[in-house]
Amino acid sequence: MPNRAPPVLNDLTKIAVLLDVDGTIVDIAPTPREVFVPHSLRETLERLWERTGGAVAFVSGRPISELDLLFSPLQLPAIGGHGAEFRITAGKPPAAPRLRPLDPGIKRRFAAIAEAGPGIILEDKGYSLALHYRLAPEKEQLVREAAAKIAAGINGAIELLPGKLVVEVKQPGVTKATAVRELMTYPPFAGRHPIFIGDDVTDLGVFDIIPELCGTGASVGRVVPGIQCYFEQPSDVRHWLEQISRNRALAAS
Repeated sequence: MPNRAPPVLNDLTKIAVLLDVDGTIVDIAPTPREVFVPHSLRETLERLWERTGGAVAFVSGRPISELDLLFSPLQLPAIGGHGAEFRITAGKPPAAPRLRPLDPGIKRRFAAIAEAGPGIILEDKGYSLALHYRLAPEKEQLVREAAAKIAAGINGAIELLPGKLVVEVKQPGVTKATAVRELMTYPPFAGRHPIFIGDDVTDLGVFDIIPELCGTGASVGRVVPGIQCYFEQPSDVRHWLEQISRNRALAAS
């Protein structure tokens, strides 16, 4: 079993904290719109952003506009849309998108899967889609097979990423990993040791590149081969973030 939590450096200006959102720092909800962000988490992230000198960023499949709404009034540096969107400086507008929004015709084809019955929810993320079946887990095979059939007929225009009771539909060309590698070239992230925390299939690429960035990866709710650190659930991540934001060592577990 990996270690329980990443190491904490006394000097927070030597690290960068990179955070997936859903299932990592906030609990997964029955639907994406029901996700709740505790006020204490906003306070923790703001304090951590200040004490790291601005080196805290979200790394999410959600668009940056949604992240800003969820964590309002915070507008932290962020990678959105699985790498399609990029904001280096807190409070500033995102840079020009790396991709165009997903083709409406492709969206409509996948939207038809949600008509197979109640409990399948289509989430339009602009640059990607997510087909959630958390409310209808018995429809997993139906959703995955239907998505695979559509993808096979589009000749590489999209790629599928199966996750926790969800199938992500995204465009090739950018990923969370490529975006993280780029983010770590800009101040205040450049020259620091990144700590990346994620929970799902879309985070595996970032875990793969973390060693080349002299960083540390931590998984949530699943053991990832080669990753040394592990949290049971998002509440454990929130507790750890609160502790390091106050620059206090965690009590031994």
